[in-house]
Amino acid sequence: MQIRKIIVVMALAVVWAFSSKAQVTPLSNAFAHNDYWHKRPLFDALSNGYTNVEADVYLYHNRLVVTHILPILHHGRTLEDLYLKPLAEHISQHNGKVYENYDHPIILMIDIKSDANKTYALLKPLLKKYESILTGYQNGELVTRQVKVVISGHKPYEPLLEEKDRLAFIDEDLRKVTADTTGRSTLFTMASCKYSKLLNWKGKGILSIAQKNRLCNYVNEAHQNGVKVRLWASPDNQKVWQQLLQCGVDLINTDKLSRLRSFLVTNNNNNTPSTTRL
Repeated sequence: MQIRKIIVVMALAVVWAFSSKAQVTPLSNAFAHNDYWHKRPLFDALSNGYTNVEADVYLYHNRLVVTHILPILHHGRTLEDLYLKPLAEHISQHNGKVYENYDHPIILMIDIKSDANKTYALLKPLLKKYESILTGYQNGELVTRQVKVVISGHKPYEPLLEEKDRLAFIDEDLRKVTADTTGRSTLFTMASCKYSKLLNWKGKGILSIAQKNRLCNYVNEAHQNGVKVRLWASPDNQKVWQQLLQCGVDLINTDKLSRLRSFLVTNNNNNTPSTTRL
């Protein structure tokens, strides 16, 4: 009798594991802001279907430490240990993919908090170590792989522009996106802006026509130049999320992983990646 119970429990566990895995829907609009604050960095996001995760990075004693401030307190949490190595292992264990039936790169945003050029000098060889899973340019040609690294914060523009072969892209300031005439079109893949720089609406009442038009104009300009749009520090509520999506904002920035997932799935807002550059 006891053996039968054990077998039943084991069978139920297997069924639950497979059903849970099947229920993970990749969410193209979902962006895990400061992902490393969660109990399980990276994996809490992946278990909720997020295709965009962010990690703040400091150069500290020749290490790339993942933390928002005071790297001395978190010097053991490195970019490689929390993100690059786990991503490589996850992809290896899942038939060469981050998500089943998802053939686009997921975004790993690296928000550099220390000196841009010095930090990138250490980041570059680390990315090279994981080249097999990273989207990049080789001999002027885009090579698409499972993960795309996008650099925000302090951005190493010049070093990246000088490289013919590179494994990183830039998150541009949304308010500075214009028609490309500088040969940088392959460098920018995303455009971000602090929410309060464009809108002061918190989700109560109705978004004014003037503010809506302002946002839509920035979004349209970015899309015409082939980049996705993200507003950071936006209010974490459904009315704001719905309005952002209606205005064409591609990535919803949140700390509330399960809440945004439920919203996107319930409202059928799981959009596939648009025609912007991948």
